[in-house]
Amino acid sequence: MVDAADGGSPDVLENKRSATRYQVLVEIADRQPAVSQGEIADTIGVTSQAVSDYVRDLVESGYVEKGGRGRYEVTKEGVDWLISRTDDLETYLERVNSDVLGSVEVDAAIALADVAEGREVGLVMRDGVLHANPAGGTATAVTVTSGKKGAAVGVADFEGVVDYDTGTVSVLPVPTVTDGDPPDPTVVTSHVPDDGLVAVAGTEAYAVVSQSDVAPDLRFGTAEGVAEAGTLGLDVLLVAVTDLIPRHTSKLRDKNVPHRVLDSDAF
Repeated sequence: MVDAADGGSPDVLENKRSATRYQVLVEIADRQPAVSQGEIADTIGVTSQAVSDYVRDLVESGYVEKGGRGRYEVTKEGVDWLISRTDDLETYLERVNSDVLGSVEVDAAIALADVAEGREVGLVMRDGVLHANPAGGTATAVTVTSGKKGAAVGVADFEGVVDYDTGTVSVLPVPTVTDGDPPDPTVVTSHVPDDGLVAVAGTEAYAVVSQSDVAPDLRFGTAEGVAEAGTLGLDVLLVAVTDLIPRHTSKLRDKNVPHRVLDSDAF
């Protein structure tokens, strides 16, 4: 038996007969004890005669026990065989996902200068967006498309870690119209982050920001969007209606984004 953990293909993928044998046994296990060979044939795309031949082989191998009137049951030996082959398949698929597909994963980055396809570039994070720097960086990748400065290019074959810090989210609560007075709009101005974003969640919050001299970057500041901005290194001022704040703070905790809720009464 080929060990999938060693990089080879599992037995059930070695040839068509092995794969079909595996499929037939799986279908018998799923349908037992009343097994229709015609239904199995339709499901896996072979002839009824072929299924009959495979069933006979599985019975002779001791993997299936035959009863009367089309009744079949998978034996303990058959179950053990299925488990071992399925384990091999899972190990093989894990290797394909991590080693093969992972190595060809393509992401997008903004070119900091004109770049040709096949060029090794550095990866840097700026304003929450991945950039491809021909001058290098703490992490590297290879371009799979070319592009002019400012264009998006495809990058793959990643190595290293992109060097950037997680942003911080400051939350300014705004009560609902029935729960109290809104904070002074100047509070918004005093807490706008340098080189960061202002996000708004809720109508009452939008009204407060609209009365300040600040234009929101995120008019509809969803919990997912705000947390993503923080994860990508952006500081965010979130002006949110109190009812929406638990949803935001829960997402921020899930993403391990540092955050604090401001005391609007203190201003």
